[in-house]
Amino acid sequence: MGFDWKSRTNTSGLSGRALRVSVTLTATLGFSLFGYDQGLMSGLITGHEFNYEFPATKGNSVNQGAVTACYEIGCFFGALFAMFRGERIGRRPLIILGAFIIIIGTLISVTAYRDDWGTGQFVVGRVITGIGNGMNTATIPVWQSEMSKPEKRGMLVNLEGSVVAIGTFVAYWVDFGMSYVNNSSQWRFPVAFQIFFAFFVMIGALQLPESPRWLLSKGRREEAVFVLAALNDVPIDDEGVDEEATAIQDAVEKVSKKQISIKEVFTGGKTQHFRRMLIGSSTQFFQQFTGCNAAIYYSTVLFEQTIGLTGKLPLILGGVFATIYALSTIPSFFLIEKLGRRNLFLIGATGQGCSFIITFGCLVKDTTQNAKGAAVGLFLFIVFFAFTILPLPWVYPPEINPLRTRTVASAISTCTNWLTNFAVVMFTPVFIANARWGCYLFFAVMNFIFVPIIFFFYPETAGRSLEEMDIMFAKAHVEKKPVWRVAQTMPKMNHREVERAAVELGLFDEIEFQNDGFDDKASASIPDAEKEGTSGTDTPDSQENNNNHSGLFVKKGDDNV
Repeated sequence: MGFDWKSRTNTSGLSGRALRVSVTLTATLGFSLFGYDQGLMSGLITGHEFNYEFPATKGNSVNQGAVTACYEIGCFFGALFAMFRGERIGRRPLIILGAFIIIIGTLISVTAYRDDWGTGQFVVGRVITGIGNGMNTATIPVWQSEMSKPEKRGMLVNLEGSVVAIGTFVAYWVDFGMSYVNNSSQWRFPVAFQIFFAFFVMIGALQLPESPRWLLSKGRREEAVFVLAALNDVPIDDEGVDEEATAIQDAVEKVSKKQISIKEVFTGGKTQHFRRMLIGSSTQFFQQFTGCNAAIYYSTVLFEQTIGLTGKLPLILGGVFATIYALSTIPSFFLIEKLGRRNLFLIGATGQGCSFIITFGCLVKDTTQNAKGAAVGLFLFIVFFAFTILPLPWVYPPEINPLRTRTVASAISTCTNWLTNFAVVMFTPVFIANARWGCYLFFAVMNFIFVPIIFFFYPETAGRSLEEMDIMFAKAHVEKKPVWRVAQTMPKMNHREVERAAVELGLFDEIEFQNDGFDDKASASIPDAEKEGTSGTDTPDSQENNNNHSGLFVKKGDDNV
């Protein structure tokens, strides 16, 4: 059978591990492009050839910020499009469309020339490229997650966040290599190189299948069963494949029957939807306002204008900076489960704040020796950022939000990232030009502000199911305790214990139980009258008198369960 690009079941003859690896490679290539775009402008924005072609950017910090930050505006609207239209279009076509839009936007930018409309054309191309990237960064994690085994999803989300640094690493060294070219190729080639990533993302998506969950949500069971069989490397008539398809379909139908309005995300009560959305979105806000993209987008500018380096040295240090950035992501794969999300957040914010204090302190008195110390501070910052606050804001929000509101809450979190990203990238060159060392003091203060917010509001999610998080927030609300303290004292719970706790707290009808191997027999053991008798109308006092919440603290295997 020949290749059919419209088919939702293309596997290129791959199955099992090979098919899943191909999906992962395509997904990571998409996020490498995201990182490449982040590092691209650092070595170009003050380059001789770029400033000659676009004179409006030469020595003008406002225009430099606008030309760089316009990309984030495109990403924001691309993410919005994926949020509102992605479910209708599908994961695979949206990735293909996003990659195609990136190619079109890149061609518009790379063909801009020095004339009255040259800068405008470059900016339009950047915005269009951003739209495509926003669509892809919102869609690729969902597609990969739905094509992966449940036990691998956390690691793969962390991988996506980490490969952003690899893309940035490539961008810095491409910029440095092209700095030796004394014509417009100095900036055209690095910009055009985005097509390399986008082309292979598009080709990869064309050769790979649609998410089986999306296919089942559209009533295309036969195609979904084919994809599931290929992913599991078993025959299409395998009994396990049919059971998995049925389980996914049941979960999809359950969620579709309880579609929520956006305003439900802003509700409180036992479910704490609003608080959980705020916690998830705050991770993206602080990722940007703790200074990451001020350093990543403008590290070469920082080395040149703030620290006073000249010649090729700013570009060389920029490349070394990106290399250390990429290598420093490696510890996150080992530490994110061992130390937990909360501890890594605390380590990251504290380390980043101290790093910027070093840079700030060294720049107060302008000497060559102090400038070297300032550079050390920047390098320390990127090390702490790479293994902590780079991947965590992509891992934490989906874990903290319930299934019922996760799609909308995660979309709000992603949009928060792009808007704050735009703000930071826009004001940083102006801030550097006018405040110099004050820029680093500001970001140091923001990091230290983040520390108590993490400590008092962020519960640990490592090793917890989504249903356990529902119980945790409800218990904190009922007992008027901080959720982080409840997280420390509440034992790990199995599915049966979660259901019993949900009944005790009057949450049984509120929790959307995941249908990935969940034991539905557990719910059958709880009488309907008991479920109804502990509805959300019970007061905390009455629940405490009747149940004493005993089920919330029994350990696994306790006879009292």
